[in-house]
Amino acid sequence: MEHLQPVKSGDPVGHETLETLSEAERLNEWMYSTIKPFCQGPVLEIGSGIGNISQYFLQNGMDICLSDLREEYCQLLHKKFDRNQFLLGIEHMDLVDPDFDAKFSAHFGKYKTIYALNVVEHIEDDAKAIENCWKLLQKNGNLIILVPAYNWLYNKFDEELGHYRRYTRKSLSKLFKNQEFKIIHRQYFNLAAMFGWFWYGKILGRKILPKGPIETYNKLVPIFKIADKIVLNQVGNSVIAVGQKTI
Repeated sequence: MEHLQPVKSGDPVGHETLETLSEAERLNEWMYSTIKPFCQGPVLEIGSGIGNISQYFLQNGMDICLSDLREEYCQLLHKKFDRNQFLLGIEHMDLVDPDFDAKFSAHFGKYKTIYALNVVEHIEDDAKAIENCWKLLQKNGNLIILVPAYNWLYNKFDEELGHYRRYTRKSLSKLFKNQEFKIIHRQYFNLAAMFGWFWYGKILGRKILPKGPIETYNKLVPIFKIADKIVLNQVGNSVIAVGQKTI
């Protein structure tokens, strides 16, 4: 993976976490392959960060617009992807901006798919975030949300990353239903990560994901994928829901 010149970040813990996870290529590919069946272009990614997941859409020829709340991440995304023919643009977007309708009306009804992976837990008014995603989608378009699971797992990692909450399949589904999305898929994801998240964040009180264990975890992803199948995606460190805009 290409390493870019670092920029001054207003989100040092988040940036370091994204850099650590950028090396977990098997995990990133697993996440991408899990949501891919529900994706059609044009796609909008909410919270693209440094492009850990974006790259797979672009490599596989899907038209996609990237976005992020933080300008420094938008700058990095431009450096990485500006020359890619499938890039529709890079938008500096706050999903709960008070002036959202005025600033982003050009994007309304534009996208067949919107996805936000590990983003909504950072937003205090998560209901407003889902409402604004609705505006951006075409009719029959899909909204894909992946968020951390189970409030009992909330720990130092969550605090340092600025998470307001963790979710269950039921609480995430409620967000969709309140906005009249039709739930077409929901599951838990990544059972194995629960143990590391609990041990390092809850027991040891670490504030940042340790690089060594992440490297080991990445090597073992093929085994962890089997573990998810064994438990039928009924438990995991993350929860995914896909809602369709039917009206």
